[in-house]
Amino acid sequence: MAEEVVQANSGNALLQSFSPFSNKLNWLLLAVPLALWAKFFAHDPTLAFATSMVAIMPLAFLMGKATEEIALRYSESIGGLLNATFGNAVEIIIATLAIITAYRSPEVADTMITVVKASLIGSILGNLLLVLGLALLWGGINHSEQKFSTDANSSNGSLLMLAVMALIIPFALGMAGGTSTAVLELSRYAAIVLLLIYCLALIFQLKTHTYLYEPAHEQEAHDNPTMTIKDAWTLLILATIFVGIMAEILVHSIHDAASSWGLPELFIGVILLPFFGNAAEHFSAVLVAGKDKMDLALGIAIGSSVQIAVFVAPLMVIFAWVMGVDLSMDFGILETVATFISILIANMILSDGKSNWLEGAMLIACYVVLGIAFFEVG
Repeated sequence: MAEEVVQANSGNALLQSFSPFSNKLNWLLLAVPLALWAKFFAHDPTLAFATSMVAIMPLAFLMGKATEEIALRYSESIGGLLNATFGNAVEIIIATLAIITAYRSPEVADTMITVVKASLIGSILGNLLLVLGLALLWGGINHSEQKFSTDANSSNGSLLMLAVMALIIPFALGMAGGTSTAVLELSRYAAIVLLLIYCLALIFQLKTHTYLYEPAHEQEAHDNPTMTIKDAWTLLILATIFVGIMAEILVHSIHDAASSWGLPELFIGVILLPFFGNAAEHFSAVLVAGKDKMDLALGIAIGSSVQIAVFVAPLMVIFAWVMGVDLSMDFGILETVATFISILIANMILSDGKSNWLEGAMLIACYVVLGIAFFEVG
């Protein structure tokens, strides 16, 4: 019956997804034409950067909405995987365009490499500390104590520790006197290993040990799709295309914006870009945590960090290798230490299979401290 109602409303649900009257966040879609005007007519890179960054937020939300509609037709573990995957599409697009720009314009290669590394590290930190922290905080406010599967989070925690090892070893090699060529080669081989491990982890999660990723307890209510699968995929494709356009404008105007605003490029890459780009994860993870669906909330927040660390980051290293751009896994001492500490704190908080609002507040506090550190480093 529910599916028949969805079919009857086909098309209307797709149009409603863009309506600012159905979601106030859609008012920010006005930033899309403003960004295009600033880039191609006003030739104002600072305005183009600001408006394109703002435009990515509602577009990322629409991507998250479409993905959630698609995920509702699958199991909760696959749903979390889909949300995490398409939630990271913004980071993939921005990093890819930055690498292509570094290849085409060697004079800005250093800036583009900084953007890639900063956005990847920022996404890991943002998901582990800010998104997860907000989810635990909001869920804890609505429910005094929430429980979730420790088996799935233990597996994800191990993957994150493996990923941070792949960051520490190239950095340690450089500090021990290794040449930049040696660090680069080590990074590329480590990236291949991480991609292989990620493929094995997918088999583990979706094939051989699916029972570990089932919810810790049955939920009383289940959400139903509100649009057809065709409309959901149409929305996802349209939002992705516009994200790509906005990301293109963003990448090419970041240097001018940093100079104009007096902000370090590292701060922009680690804090600002992931904050706006992770809007879909912010909303989805916090929303489902408030409904006491902690396994799904953690699947989105922790799953996004795992995918960035074990899939997206090594994929970008390999892509840069193919393009002839020297992108290594040596992300710098502050970035490496921040990632290691964040993963350690998140693993400790989630180790008992229970959460409360105070633990969420602690994660957010860690994110604020790191944000100040990245601002001061410039």
